[in-house]
Amino acid sequence: MCGCNSVVEWQLPKLFMAVRFRSPALLPFVNLAKMLNKRFKRYFLSTVICSLLTVLSGCATVELAPRQAALSVPQKTIQPSQVLYHRVQKGQTLWRIARIYGVSIEEILKANAIADSTLIASGQSILIPDKHRALSMDSLNTGVPEDFIWPAKGKIVNGFGDKIGNSPSKGLTLRLYAQSDIVASASGRVVFAQDKFSGYGKTIIISHPEGLMSVYALLSRILVKPGDYITRGMAIAQCGGLMHFQIRKGCISQNPYYYLSR
Repeated sequence: MCGCNSVVEWQLPKLFMAVRFRSPALLPFVNLAKMLNKRFKRYFLSTVICSLLTVLSGCATVELAPRQAALSVPQKTIQPSQVLYHRVQKGQTLWRIARIYGVSIEEILKANAIADSTLIASGQSILIPDKHRALSMDSLNTGVPEDFIWPAKGKIVNGFGDKIGNSPSKGLTLRLYAQSDIVASASGRVVFAQDKFSGYGKTIIISHPEGLMSVYALLSRILVKPGDYITRGMAIAQCGGLMHFQIRKGCISQNPYYYLSR
């Protein structure tokens, strides 16, 4: 051993004891002590932290939120299509049936392959398209505009679509049995009344709800004037021979058979 009197002192933390080395030859042992000291510090700190965590864990419990199950989205169930038929009552027209169920006349014609409304008879079953718009049976006769009526009694000499010259008829031409009053087919306001309307002679046009109009031509005498409000069945003119009648929706001629009860 070296005889040097130098003293190397090392203070171990928190133990309050000195270790004396009398010779530099023992320096490796000093380095070893330092290394052990560092490890001791780490061990001590880790022990304290673990102890604190153990104590705290007894005071408070940390619970992880349970994983939520995937929300189930209700699937829309498509019900099989249900067929709805309407049994025609006496005097009912295609127009009234269409108004009852909130569909158009054209939709009913297409669904039933009807070419002429004269094929419709009391007691006949009519397929109603788009049954989701159908009203209840209790409301069949409520909230529906009044029916159209025939403007006069006579024999039909030209039907809707019949050829007159080189063009199809846009209405019905009736041969009256005698000098007769011509009545309004439905309530509305007179929008046109003229003695000399090209091709039709004395002519009256009445406007009705939902864009419908009724036309009365080949008259012998006019009893109303534009602006007059007319109720259904009220006399508007007189005629003693041929009388021409049309129903229009806007500018488009409609088949009067769809609106008039047979």
